[in-house]
Amino acid sequence: MKHENALQRLKTVEGHLRGITRMVEEDAYCIDVIRQIQAVEAALNKVSSIILEDHLNSCVITAVQGEDPSERERVLKEIKEVFETATKV
Repeated sequence: MKHENALQRLKTVEGHLRGITRMVEEDAYCIDVIRQIQAVEAALNKVSSIILEDHLNSCVITAVQGEDPSERERVLKEIKEVFETATKV
């Protein structure tokens, strides 16, 4: 399966997120909740990196090596937009 590693990580994050929900429902110590949220954020960032790497090594390379300049522009614009979105707070 193409994204097996990413899917496994997402399932782990899903379970972790359910744990955070329980912590909030049980009125756990705020700092503990925040630390768990940060762990989920880091895990999601890792999944993003895995998927981005796959995209760069497949779709982007194909477009850059291809004959269609508009397709090259399109994929490069997408990458730029992803980074712009990631840097917004």
